[in-house]
Amino acid sequence: MRHPGSSYPRIPSSTISLEDESDWHTLKRLFPYLWEYKWRVMAALSFMVGAKLANVGVPLLLKELIDSMTPQPTVAQAVLVVPVALLVAYGLLRLSVSAFTEFRELVFAEATQGAARRIALETFEHLHRLSLRFHLERQTGGMSRDIERGVRGIESLIAYSLYSIVPTLIEVVLVLSILGVKFDKWYAIITLMALATYIYFTVTITEWRTKFRKQVNEFDSSAHTRAIDSLLNYETVKYFGNEAFEAQRYDENLNKLRKARIKAQNSLSALNIGQQLIIAIALVGMLWRATQGVVEGRMTLGDLVMINAFMIQLYIPLNFLGVIYREIKQSLTDLERMFQLLEKQREVADLPTAQVLQLQQPPEVRFENVFFAYEPDRPILHGISLTIPAGKTVAVVGPSGSGKSTLARLLFRFYDVQQGAIRIDGHEIKQLTQDSVRRAIGIVPQDTVLFNDTVYYNIAYGQTSASKEQVEEAAKSARIHDFIASTPQGYETMVGERGLKLSGGEKQRVAIARTLLKNPSILIFDEATSALDSTNERAIQAELRDAAHNKTTLVIAHRLSTVVDAHEIMVLDQGHVIERGTHAELLAAQGRYAHMWSLQQSQDETA
Repeated sequence: MRHPGSSYPRIPSSTISLEDESDWHTLKRLFPYLWEYKWRVMAALSFMVGAKLANVGVPLLLKELIDSMTPQPTVAQAVLVVPVALLVAYGLLRLSVSAFTEFRELVFAEATQGAARRIALETFEHLHRLSLRFHLERQTGGMSRDIERGVRGIESLIAYSLYSIVPTLIEVVLVLSILGVKFDKWYAIITLMALATYIYFTVTITEWRTKFRKQVNEFDSSAHTRAIDSLLNYETVKYFGNEAFEAQRYDENLNKLRKARIKAQNSLSALNIGQQLIIAIALVGMLWRATQGVVEGRMTLGDLVMINAFMIQLYIPLNFLGVIYREIKQSLTDLERMFQLLEKQREVADLPTAQVLQLQQPPEVRFENVFFAYEPDRPILHGISLTIPAGKTVAVVGPSGSGKSTLARLLFRFYDVQQGAIRIDGHEIKQLTQDSVRRAIGIVPQDTVLFNDTVYYNIAYGQTSASKEQVEEAAKSARIHDFIASTPQGYETMVGERGLKLSGGEKQRVAIARTLLKNPSILIFDEATSALDSTNERAIQAELRDAAHNKTTLVIAHRLSTVVDAHEIMVLDQGHVIERGTHAELLAAQGRYAHMWSLQQSQDETA
């Protein structure tokens, strides 16, 4: 069984150098989105530097405040005035730290949210542009989780890097400079050695922990995919009484997730203990030298307090370095997965020279010697040639698996043919934009899937700019208006997930209504009445005939009673055309079609 999420690439857990290269690639992909807001970026950096300068100034001012309060032979009024001024300055510095920080976040919020919005939108649009093959193979739950984590990863990456790592580095440089200038070099050396040891230890342990975080992500996506898939197939689960089986499979994924999270937590505890040990040793060493300096008279009490304040200010953010580094790595991993979705190649893409299909009247549609296979070793169509004259109806019939629905998918250009050509009004569809081709075609599919919204929304989806009167007229033509009007909420009735609140026939009539509302030049009816009873089927057939009037129509059917009025009927079998002609001609030929007709007539009489 294919592992959930295997339809798109996984992050390789290879060497650190390869991961670093991947991280830099991700950052380079992200940079253009942020640089659109370059003035905000520069303003935010200015505020960040201002906040750090004010933050470093606080211990310096605190030193002056304490030294000024040390008893000295001076005028009493001066002793009183100096601390008050320093206290006011101290308060203003503290306020400026918060003010600069808030200004930075206020200015940069637009850049963060703007970049996240644009990337999420591009990913969404790109997924819609990908081929049908990708969407048939995807795992919806896992993919949606990747997009969700990717968008969140942008915010986390910016927050942790711009708001934590960069400010801390600026502060480290400032503190080391002050310690090296005001005191002996050993204060700077001890601080630098502690920082280097701390960072090396944190990065090494966090890299080791990364595999546990990846396992957590993988099992989380897997569990989410399992849950979504099971809930989407709620009725199938109920039909076979497999609630316990689904719960067991979900629990297996949850148990793997639990074990992975425990490992991640245990490794985090080891990281935190090691970090605290390094900080404690460095802090004791610094304070020991400072205390000795005070005792020997080389330093003041304010110097001791200043050094202690500097160390606290440095090590408080460093306490979270492991978490910050891990979150940055995790954000890069999540963002990379979303960028990988963006990098998925489109199987069917418009040519640079593609033209827009413009139709003034019903077009002629031609399939010319079309060969097609979903997989190389499983051919579906073998040299199909078919012409649908402008404004006429051609039907394709045959057993399941003969390739009937594949014709509709190829006409919509969900796939490209391997050999041959499909033409609309003489234009090969590969030379046309996909959007213009699809705007010209309307389809009533056999398996109708509706949005989890109102009946009105689902019908109006055929033409989003349609008026209420046009929507109701389409519903009347599809013989569903009376049913909608009879419900308590009318057109505002919610249809449920995938339309599960409606019967099969009701869903199909909604599909017919929205296709009639679209009013395309080319119509495809793919088993359009398969979910209807005989009475409604006959009524809908009359409406479909009216809808197909003066339109180029392809009817794909299993029930032959729905195609007797077609201008030509083509019989498919295992991708080959074995018969073609009108209904009367095919009956007279006494071939496969006549046999199928006789069999269905017998079944109808028996029913």
